[in-house]
Amino acid sequence: MMVKLFDGLYAFIWEDYTQNNCNTYLIDSGKRILIDPGHKHLFAHINKGLSSLKLSLDMVDLILATHGHPDHLEAVSYFKSPTKFTINLKEYEYILKLAGSLYSIPEPDFYLKQGDLSIGNDHFEVIDTPGHTPGSICLYWKDKKVLFTGDVVFQQGIGRTDLPGGNSKQLKESIKKIMSYDVEYLLTGHGGIVSGKEAVRENFRVIEDYWFSYL
Repeated sequence: MMVKLFDGLYAFIWEDYTQNNCNTYLIDSGKRILIDPGHKHLFAHINKGLSSLKLSLDMVDLILATHGHPDHLEAVSYFKSPTKFTINLKEYEYILKLAGSLYSIPEPDFYLKQGDLSIGNDHFEVIDTPGHTPGSICLYWKDKKVLFTGDVVFQQGIGRTDLPGGNSKQLKESIKKIMSYDVEYLLTGHGGIVSGKEAVRENFRVIEDYWFSYL
């Protein structure tokens, strides 16, 4: 299902929970940025959504991965030049070591790092948020009050830490970090999105009250 959140931002929400694919997001604001393209064999719903917007794959300027698990990253191999690809360096090295030859990961055109990121006329903040994986990031679009969280937090949930490279203490600190941001759209890697400032605050309150005791 594709949802237009506002002019320049679309969400491709995965609704078939028998499949482990992620939510994908398209920023179409000058430059086109596709966040977490998902699994290769489950890419049809993204391709269909792009086609409905009259966009071909080569019209996407940048693929940005919040982390390197294949359910978020694998379909990056469908994109060729002039589309660029970016991920955190630590995450890229982690997933290369973890995945080996299991799936092909192109070399990034540049690496994400903590701090400001300008793409075209849009300005973002890259936030280092390890815990689910060693080099996972969240992306904050301050002008729109949008936070892309990958698998750090979900709607009333948190990312798992029992996979290779997971660290519950780091995840807790990462969640504490992003709780302070002014957010009206919490765009998660799986499950439902959270919209509205009060709903976002309540979601973090539930996470803090329930999940922090397990971390």
